[in-house]
Amino acid sequence: MLAAILTTQLMLVLDTTIVNVALPDVQQALGFTPTGLSWVLNAYTLAFGGLLLLGARAGDLLGRRRVLLAGITLFTLASFVGGLAAHPGTLLAARAAQGIGAALAAPSALALLMGRFPEGRERARALGYFSAVSIGGSAIGLIAGGMLTQWASWRWVMFVNVPIGIALVLLARAVLTETPRHTGRFDLAGAATSTVGMTALVYGFVSAAESGWTDPRTLASFLVGGLLLSAFILVELRASSPITPLRLFADRTRSTALGARLLLMAAMTGLFFFLTQFLQDVLAYSPLATGFAFLPITVMLLVFSQVSARAMGRVGIKPLMVVGLSFTTVALLLLSRLTADSTYPQILVALLLFGLGNGLAFVPLTAAGLAGVDPADAGAASGLVNAAQQIGGALGLAVLVSLAQSAARAAEPLGTTAAEIAQHAFVVGAQRAFLVGAGLIAVTVVLLVTLVRTPRRAPQASPTGVVDEREPVLVLD
Repeated sequence: MLAAILTTQLMLVLDTTIVNVALPDVQQALGFTPTGLSWVLNAYTLAFGGLLLLGARAGDLLGRRRVLLAGITLFTLASFVGGLAAHPGTLLAARAAQGIGAALAAPSALALLMGRFPEGRERARALGYFSAVSIGGSAIGLIAGGMLTQWASWRWVMFVNVPIGIALVLLARAVLTETPRHTGRFDLAGAATSTVGMTALVYGFVSAAESGWTDPRTLASFLVGGLLLSAFILVELRASSPITPLRLFADRTRSTALGARLLLMAAMTGLFFFLTQFLQDVLAYSPLATGFAFLPITVMLLVFSQVSARAMGRVGIKPLMVVGLSFTTVALLLLSRLTADSTYPQILVALLLFGLGNGLAFVPLTAAGLAGVDPADAGAASGLVNAAQQIGGALGLAVLVSLAQSAARAAEPLGTTAAEIAQHAFVVGAQRAFLVGAGLIAVTVVLLVTLVRTPRRAPQASPTGVVDEREPVLVLD
């Protein structure tokens, strides 16, 4: 059973990064614009993050095994269609369908794991494996994407999910047992207004990069997004079974931690997006070499997330979050100084600092996001943590791509050929994106310092990096 759950999580996490290395090939093959290319990532993360809470609710009402199988099946079919895509629209639709499948499968997988293992050491060990797969899956995705793109075709970053998905469906049917159904209603209005509203907001930033901030399409997108997100708040206030209980935002520390997670994922997604293209288009790295170039981030994440988990009991969550994100800020500032003449050793320093900082901050950010939650709201709180991660990546990427495109258009031409001029413009845009990312994380550090209350007792974590559920997670002054 554990193997089925872990493999499901690996497949879903892997697909958040496996496409990154293939993006230059995808752009050349299907004719994406630079801003349109970001939607290959956004279509997945928006659907995943926007429908995650609804997927968790579906598992409660319809049975988690049934919903997990439906999610894996949809994800597998969408991967097959995406691999056959001959037009940008087909690939984007397939990526969105993958995200819907992931939103169904991910919460049910974690809920099945929690139900299978009792509280205490067994559950902590299982969650430790789950966390390791979640973190390590990003590196596996980058490396696998590089191998498949270089040795086969970019299409195989989609096709690779098909045999895995079929095997998972067969394995899950054999080893997983159905959970009882609960009574209740779907908050379809909440899911629709939040997902469509966030999509409209992201589209507004993409449109701004292509057509300008005063273009009617841009302004209309921002207006629709703002109205729908406002409607979402009103819907949740009145819903008998809200998809997002707004009382979860009443705690200042939890709200700040969720916001910090969103901004951190915005910066991380931007780093992967722009640095992938920098390595391939500027430094002429192969897709495989590009995948391995990101390995130091994941190694540092794995190592320092364990260091952070062990240190929480001694120093508390606030210092770890502040120190960790300070390292992340420095890393992004270093990347903002990259030029066409930069070498990998210069990039490596930034990657090591980025992995170190995120490793220190990731576990305490999660603990703070789940701190003091009533058992009845545990599923919704976990969904919010995951939704902040996915939506932060999509929204952040849209903003950073928009700002990078504006900087690239304003850059003074430098070079003797069209290729050299285009390369210089891209570097200027990437510099702007990294600098803005550093600014976002710096603001996050200030918010953490001023808004997060110092706990009287730090979370107790096992050596696996999972907070021990037998202890109070966070007791605030």
